[in-house]
Amino acid sequence: MITVYSIIFHILMLREGQSFSWLTGFYWTLTVMSTLGFGDITFHTDLGRSFSILVLLSGMLFLLVLFPFTFINFFYSPWMKAQEQARVRRELPIEMKGHVILTKYGPVSEALIKKLNRFKYDYVVLVGDLTEGLRLGELGVKVMLGDLVDPQTYKNARVENAALVATTESDVLNTNVAFTVRGISKEVIIISTANTEAAVDILGLAGSNNVLQLGEIMGLILSRRANAGDACAHVIGRFGDLQIAEALVTGSSLVGLTLIETELRQKVGVSVVGVWERGKFMAARPETKINSSTVLVLAGSGAQMDMYNHSFGVKCEFTSPVLILGGGRVGRATGRALAARNLQYKIVEKDPLRVKGIKNAIVGDAADLEVLNQAGIMESPSVIITTHDDDVNVYLTIYCRQLRPDIQIITRSTLERNLGTMHRAGADFVMSYASMGANTILNLLQRSDILMVAEGLDLIKVKVPSQLSGKTIKESSIRKETGCTIIGIKHDGEMHINPEPSMILPEDAEIILIGTVDAENQFFQIYGTKDL
Repeated sequence: MITVYSIIFHILMLREGQSFSWLTGFYWTLTVMSTLGFGDITFHTDLGRSFSILVLLSGMLFLLVLFPFTFINFFYSPWMKAQEQARVRRELPIEMKGHVILTKYGPVSEALIKKLNRFKYDYVVLVGDLTEGLRLGELGVKVMLGDLVDPQTYKNARVENAALVATTESDVLNTNVAFTVRGISKEVIIISTANTEAAVDILGLAGSNNVLQLGEIMGLILSRRANAGDACAHVIGRFGDLQIAEALVTGSSLVGLTLIETELRQKVGVSVVGVWERGKFMAARPETKINSSTVLVLAGSGAQMDMYNHSFGVKCEFTSPVLILGGGRVGRATGRALAARNLQYKIVEKDPLRVKGIKNAIVGDAADLEVLNQAGIMESPSVIITTHDDDVNVYLTIYCRQLRPDIQIITRSTLERNLGTMHRAGADFVMSYASMGANTILNLLQRSDILMVAEGLDLIKVKVPSQLSGKTIKESSIRKETGCTIIGIKHDGEMHINPEPSMILPEDAEIILIGTVDAENQFFQIYGTKDL
């Protein structure tokens, strides 16, 4: 086009009696097409000016519009895509081993990744979409691009050397993933989640080593928190012979005393390792005062727990049922777990299909006062809020706390980041679906030494750090330096529950600690994770 215009330029200029070099013709054509201007080279006839307009318009169209578009579409854009694709791996290094492969980045995976990082496990999240991979990469998540049902994806992810494959997609996709992975590796551990009872057997047949019904597990945990009005110790976790229990003190002789004044260790043998005050866990101190709303976290043997209940337990006969707000999978599972404890319950649910066939269900909006009154909110000893929407759970928690300042409120949180909000809203206990799922998967990762007894409160079993070997518990200052409390020592196959401060920490022993997540992190920061 430039060459043709240059030739026409010379012909028209000769007709006007002007003569220019060929280089000048190219120069004029380029300056006009690029709209830079004419300078001192101009036509004097209408024909020449018409030609100038044609060159100018075609330059605007082709040189300034179509040429950049062509360059961007066929050169720049492919180069940018290649750069983006290079940022998302399609294959893991050959030497990669002992890693965890995750098939979805969601609340459970997010919480699990935090725990894997704490215990120095490598991981990768498989993504099928490049845009999603780039987004997660910017968040610092380790990702790999690949189709979840393509065997080559798992070969590229070195599944034969992986420690675990955790798939938390839908039941159908989880089945396909398990079947595909099992066809590549017979040894790798596959953990799948299941939303329905029917999927459990199918996922097992597809190759899953463990099938987790997280809704059922969550319902069981939430139901164990329901006190049904009695001030007794309820076991919430076990580590061999060691039991962890929570005990309300309302109406008992402990109200008004400090922990040192109770002499619980001397009288019944249990140790108070911490207290809950309106959802906030605090380490037990001698001067900690027990209020009517305090919940004690106790550690001891089964016999010691029985002795505590015999000495300080207060039985209150409540005829009103526990109230469950939300009739989804978690709500229905909570009801079944309460029934197993011989506790009455009622479920409030807006969708009648979810509670079809459940006799003690009330169809209606839990935010409607008339519906709550019909369910017995004013007489119920406890309300368990189980919907999957955290915003709704916060709303219902505030609402129930305003209606009944004295009622026990147990709330489910889907996301970890909303835990503090739930507590501030007035919940006595909050259990994160994400944390619960992550801890369950981590325990199956050949780590039976972690037990979440409450949200943000874990039991961990570790070897005695070399720095503490030969020292007494008092000399170790673990509680002072980390916030963790030693509640058990396992040595030569024998478990020492609530050991005395003067007991020496043997070199080859294991210690059982209880503490918050921050306390655990402080412990591992001081003593490291190697050899633990």
